[in-house]
Amino acid sequence: MALMNLPAKGREALVSAAGARAMDAEAAAEWSLNGFALVEAAGRRAAQVLAEAYPRLFEPPGPAVVVLAGRGNNAADALVILRALILGGLAAAERALVITAGGPDGCGPRSEAFASLQKMGVRGLAFSESALEAEIRDYPAGPLAQARLVIDGIAGTGLSGPLREDAALLARQARNCAGRPLFVSVDLPSGLSDAWKPGMPVAEADAVLAIEPEKRCLYNPAARPLCGRILHVGGVFPAALTEKYREADLVSWDYCRTLVPPCPADSYKYSRGLAEIRAGSPGASGAARIAARGAQAAGAGLVRLLVDPPLYPVLASSASSVMVDTCEARPGRESRFAPDALLLGPGWGRGPERLRPLEDALALEERGVPLVLDADAVFLARDRVFHGNALLTPHPGELAAYSGIAREELLADPAPALRDLAGRKRAVFLFKSHVMIAAAPDGRLAVLDGMNPALGSGGSGDLLAGFCAGIAARCRGADLFSCALAGAALLIRAAADPGLRNRFFDSMEVADLAADLAGRAWLPGCAGRPGGGG
Repeated sequence: MALMNLPAKGREALVSAAGARAMDAEAAAEWSLNGFALVEAAGRRAAQVLAEAYPRLFEPPGPAVVVLAGRGNNAADALVILRALILGGLAAAERALVITAGGPDGCGPRSEAFASLQKMGVRGLAFSESALEAEIRDYPAGPLAQARLVIDGIAGTGLSGPLREDAALLARQARNCAGRPLFVSVDLPSGLSDAWKPGMPVAEADAVLAIEPEKRCLYNPAARPLCGRILHVGGVFPAALTEKYREADLVSWDYCRTLVPPCPADSYKYSRGLAEIRAGSPGASGAARIAARGAQAAGAGLVRLLVDPPLYPVLASSASSVMVDTCEARPGRESRFAPDALLLGPGWGRGPERLRPLEDALALEERGVPLVLDADAVFLARDRVFHGNALLTPHPGELAAYSGIAREELLADPAPALRDLAGRKRAVFLFKSHVMIAAAPDGRLAVLDGMNPALGSGGSGDLLAGFCAGIAARCRGADLFSCALAGAALLIRAAADPGLRNRFFDSMEVADLAADLAGRAWLPGCAGRPGGGG
């Protein structure tokens, strides 16, 4: 069953900061979209997005607003946002303050936007510690003391190196002023860049108005918690220009669900594929059970679980609708149970007895059978080069052990390592964290934004591996990169279900929610019953 190529709802372009600067330059040179036009479009659209995201904040009389303005177009965007809020009746000029950091930009967009705000009655303040102290002392009911909204436009994609200490100080003091403001950064939290490393100063944001195309560094796992709620601001650049500079994709369930075709109404268990899973060990039987349930939930027609003999009585009696056998069985030896996809590794251990089944699975991968390697199997296969039919699902610690790259370096920016490994190893890599990143051997890169504590709970990785194997089994001949995206999006969407909010995360419960989601998306008439007919 081939995977479908459908419209890209839920798919946004990601670029590097350098790519964004090159795109701005081409927009001016080739499209007659100079800095003034882009700043005006971005600022007005960002104001609309902000007002829609926080309607209560803008109830009359509107919030006291402080804008932190650096030197470049990022500051100009922030100033145009303020102007649009005032013109739209959502903020008042007399309750707004612009704090400038850095000298003037001549007659550029920043200066023009600032001049128009001053004409409207907005006060300006040149930043210094003493100036901030005097502002709070002399205007105890003024915008800085009473701010409910701070718009951070100190630095954007033009930043090279760490944020200056005075700029970092300005951001900290504005964020912590008495009004407990909503701190909103324009495009990027000031200080964040492609070169940012943990420990470098950055203006931690409650929300980011991410102007298209969004910057990939927003989604680096170490940086992502500093960005708060990321609000997409579109409608600024022509689609053809955005597409030209796309370096990676930001994808969600809305897009990823279209990568997997629905099952025909007359499908049955054999037509929906058999997922064979080798998992579990004494003390880790839960990993095997969860992985098997994940493969079921994702829609595999049959799931066969092969386990160590001591686990057989426990799992055979409790694994509903799953065929359980002992691990003496060899992959693919019985034609009746020839697997359509293999999963090895959840809770498996790294003993020498695992090497023979790993070799058998690798031989099937060479012959075209999709192979998903998780947890211990990732480590055991660290020296292997695959044949384009493997998907590896490491978390940061596992990828560090696999690659020899420090965990901290991977969390700061895993994309370069993932792209390199995917190309050299001829396999798809799905990096698991609160942000998931998938890389394919042909250079494709996609990001899925999770930011849910449920994704870090025990069993979530086993469930994800099961999802990927189940999708690969029933989509014979599938693109494993698409299978990885669909599986990851299914986990994120199910874990975010309102039914789990404020409750203890349970992988089996998420699997049940995922079964319902997969049923509605891929198994018409079978929602919640991924096992199918007899």
